[in-house]
Amino acid sequence: MNFLNKWEQKYGRYAIRNLPAIIIALYVAGYLIEYLCPSLVWYLYLSPTMILRGQIWRLITWIIIPPYSLDVFTIITLYFYFSIGRTLEQTWGSFQFNVYIFSGILFTVIGAFLLYFIGGIDGYYYFSTYYVCMSIFLAFAVTYPDMQVLLMFIIPIKMKWLGIVYGALLVVSAITGSWATRIVIFASMLNFIIYFLMTRNIKRYTPHEVHRRSEFKRQVKKVQPGRGDTRHKCAICGRTEKDGDHLEFRYCSKCEGNYEYCQDHLFTHQHRKKL
Repeated sequence: MNFLNKWEQKYGRYAIRNLPAIIIALYVAGYLIEYLCPSLVWYLYLSPTMILRGQIWRLITWIIIPPYSLDVFTIITLYFYFSIGRTLEQTWGSFQFNVYIFSGILFTVIGAFLLYFIGGIDGYYYFSTYYVCMSIFLAFAVTYPDMQVLLMFIIPIKMKWLGIVYGALLVVSAITGSWATRIVIFASMLNFIIYFLMTRNIKRYTPHEVHRRSEFKRQVKKVQPGRGDTRHKCAICGRTEKDGDHLEFRYCSKCEGNYEYCQDHLFTHQHRKKL
């Protein structure tokens, strides 16, 4: 995503640091408003009707409304979103994480007005920060597909399988729901859709590349196990291609020297400089 790198060079100093913590703090404020002054919540919703009547603060204040009712499970869930949000911010950098979150908010607002102008529906009850959290979760699943989490605090499962399940549920909801539901889901998740398409290496699926990878795997199998020969080794965790067919290895162009990393450490390692 070269254009983002260029933007970051120009505007990176304006990026908001620790954005996941700020999002959680806004949710806390939202819970306090719901508890102390529930009637005020109505004035926070993303309502195109009210915005066109001059209540322009609703363009922003809807992000204060929490996506879930407050209970112990919600606290655990929000902490989980905070953790993966912080990891994404550290991986991408604050600027690119800002672009991802704020583009999701912008697309959601645009979707609300499309629903209003096309269908005459004020969808304030459709649009919420639920999809902001969902977009963070799916982006994390794409960035760290092989990271394991404990489902229901017991069952270890890789993020990619959770991402596929949640993605499938969104698709089913879009297919079985009304056209308004489709607009809501598409608009709210457009930032993730763009991110997913821009980070896919389409070249990997060409016949030539598929054949090249197949040939590479065939050659790897010829390596004699007793000799311990390997073609690739991660400079951080030491894993090689023998540790799993799913592993991919890349050299880092920013490290000074021939350092190779697996997909789990390619974007998270500290760049090495020659003394």
